[in-house]
Amino acid sequence: MKKILILGGTGFVGRHLCEKLAELPVRATVVTRRRENARHLQMLPMLDIAEVPRLDSQALTALLAEHDAVVNLVARLHGNEAQFERAHVQLPQALVSACQASGMRRIVHVSSLGASLNAPSMYQRSKARGEAVLLASGLDVSVLRPSVIFGAEDKFLNTFASLQQLFPVIPLAGSQARFQPVWVEDVASALVHCLQDKATIGQTYEACGPEVFSLKQLVQLAGRYSGVNHGKGRPVIGLPDSLARLQAWLMELAPGEPLMSRDNLDAMKTDNIASGQLPGLAALGIKPAALGAVAPFYLGAQGLRSGLMAKRKTAGRF
Repeated sequence: MKKILILGGTGFVGRHLCEKLAELPVRATVVTRRRENARHLQMLPMLDIAEVPRLDSQALTALLAEHDAVVNLVARLHGNEAQFERAHVQLPQALVSACQASGMRRIVHVSSLGASLNAPSMYQRSKARGEAVLLASGLDVSVLRPSVIFGAEDKFLNTFASLQQLFPVIPLAGSQARFQPVWVEDVASALVHCLQDKATIGQTYEACGPEVFSLKQLVQLAGRYSGVNHGKGRPVIGLPDSLARLQAWLMELAPGEPLMSRDNLDAMKTDNIASGQLPGLAALGIKPAALGAVAPFYLGAQGLRSGLMAKRKTAGRF
């Protein structure tokens, strides 16, 4: 496998995947609507940027004809039914059509833990419909279902740490929801393994870390690891359902990407943890890293300095 096409490669997971592929004798192409969105990747060796304004079947067919495999990382966490349908169902449908037209068969697809046609949230149900499209296609598909993903520059623990720098108390919707957070490097390694190992074809893997936390515990840890309030973090107060939905609705009205939506609350009605019914990262030869072994180094002052140094280097200042 010498040429890999990556859809959604400019995002959080995509960056780490591209860095791992850069260490292998393969050439990767990252597809983006605007080339400037991929500036942070352009210094990587053996990586091309393809600016494609619209990812329809025709554009995908042309791209796939030049590649041996495709990794689909495209996802949106917030939106309405139509937006989830476009990102999570219609794109896989277009991808299947393009594979059939181009003759390229290999797909590695990132879904989500908790994806189910009967799930409580629009996001989870759309993810399940997208999986079904790919798995019913007859193509060589591997599916990865990660829990919430953490790592340097994530929008999860970093956000909760930043909020505790600003507010003395954190009112939290969905505080008792349980997660099994997984390190982004482990997710990227799992994707590379799937690309390399034909035994993963037709399989669905749950990508989870070794520990289960409530959302409240994760927010508390974000405060402690980042040194807020002398390492104690801020008090976190769980909200009852009525106030939680009001908080989520108000966040939806705010400009920009909301921290939480009502659909996110619906998703948290079911625990985001491994089912035990599907193979996990161990089946891919990966021992997942614990949160406490990674997060303090990028949430704390040391992690902040390291992150700034990395950004300066990629910006060409060193």
